[in-house]
Amino acid sequence: MQTFEFNQMLEKNAEFLKPFAITLTRDMEAAKDLFQETLYKALANREKYNMGTNIKAWLYTIMRNIFINNYRRRNKQNTIFDSSSTEFLLNHNQAVTTNTAISNINTREIQKAVHNLPEIFRTPFILYFEGYKYNEISGMLREPLGTIKSRIHFARKLLKTEIERF
Repeated sequence: MQTFEFNQMLEKNAEFLKPFAITLTRDMEAAKDLFQETLYKALANREKYNMGTNIKAWLYTIMRNIFINNYRRRNKQNTIFDSSSTEFLLNHNQAVTTNTAISNINTREIQKAVHNLPEIFRTPFILYFEGYKYNEISGMLREPLGTIKSRIHFARKLLKTEIERF
């Protein structure tokens, strides 16, 4: 395929990428960047396009892969740029000093709320909180799976209303 033919085909089929880019990024400027980068990669890799292949699907795949790679890269970096006059990077994972007194009080209040649950809800909830799966809890307590799920759900609701009071 000639470069001219590929470019024409790309121009005809590029507009549908813009809404997809907006859907992925949920930001107009980021969507424009993603759109441009997709077209650049498509042009740079035109020799990898096989004639007869659905070009829209090919472009969608390029855009999706770029978005996923950028997302993973951002999460891996997890760095905040400080635009103050000193202009340096802050590592987001720095040690943070917390107020342990407040967190201890909150933990005690949560434990008290769990302890005040009716026994029928408390036991399955504690087992679930400790990491047991629904079917394991069902076997331990000799109750149907749906009953266990329901009791854990109601325990969560009760805890939520109790904790919101604090």
